[in-house]
Amino acid sequence: MTEASALPGQPRGGVISGPATARAHCVLAPNPSPMTLDGTNTWIVAEPDSDLAVVIDPGPLDESHLRAVIDTAERAGKRIALTLLTHGHPDHSDGAARFAELTGSSVRALDPALRLGDEGLDAGEVITTGGLELRVVPTPGHTGDSLSFHLPADRAVLTGDTILGRGTTVVAHPDGRLGDYLDSLRRLRSLTVDDGVATVLPGHGPVLNDAQGAVEFYLAHRAHRLAQVETAVEAGHRTPAEVVAGVYADVDRSLWPAAELSVRAQLDYLGEHGLIEG
Repeated sequence: MTEASALPGQPRGGVISGPATARAHCVLAPNPSPMTLDGTNTWIVAEPDSDLAVVIDPGPLDESHLRAVIDTAERAGKRIALTLLTHGHPDHSDGAARFAELTGSSVRALDPALRLGDEGLDAGEVITTGGLELRVVPTPGHTGDSLSFHLPADRAVLTGDTILGRGTTVVAHPDGRLGDYLDSLRRLRSLTVDDGVATVLPGHGPVLNDAQGAVEFYLAHRAHRLAQVETAVEAGHRTPAEVVAGVYADVDRSLWPAAELSVRAQLDYLGEHGLIEG
C-alpha cells in the first residue's frame, strides 16, 4: 500500500521480522510486491509473563503463514486469544476467517463485515487481553476503517498502513480521504509528543525507531505533494492520469495506478478547500 520506495529524509527503520519490542513480535507474510513492500507484517502482541496473545492483521489467506504465526506464539508459551484488524484490505484481512478457525479466537475490526464475534472496536477503547494494554486509535484516511493500536508499555504504536516502514501511503480514494488522513497523522503526532510514543510498528516494512520523525516526514511529504498537484492543475493538467504523469514521474510506473488514487483524493481535498476550481 505504498506510493514509493524510500525517500530522502525519511527515518530509517530496523527489524522487519522477529522480536521488535518487549511485547511485539513480527511474523512476515510471504506476499512481497511493490504495494506490500517485503510483505504484510503480522504482529503478535502479549505481556511477557502472560500465556495469552493478541494477533494484529493475520494477513493473506496463506495456510503456511497462518500456521507460522500460531507456531511462533506457541513456542513462546502463548495461546492466541484475540485477533484484531487495522483495516480491511485483503493483504491484512483475507486470512482472518481461517485464522479464527485455527485459533478459536474472535476477530474484531471497525468494519462490521470483517468481524467474527459480537464485538467491534471503538475509538479510545482499551483492550486488556492477558493483562496487555492496547488502546484503539482511529486513524482513517488510507481507508475509512483504518485503525492504529497504541501499546503504552513499549512506547509504541501499530499503524497498519497509515505509516509504513518504508515509502509513503496511498490515500485509497474514494474510501480514503486526504483530510481524514492528515487529521490521523496529527493524532499520531500527539501520541509522540504527549504520550511518549517512540516506535512505529508498521503494517509493511521495517520498524521505525523515530516515531515523531516519521510522522513529521509524512506530514511534510503530504504538504509537498499537495503543492505539486495544485501547481500541475494550474499548469493545465486536468485529469488524475495527467497529474500523475507530471507529479509522480520519479515513481516506479507500476505504482502509478495507486498514485492516481492518491491524486484523486488530493484533487477532492483541494476542491473542497477552494484551492482549485471544481
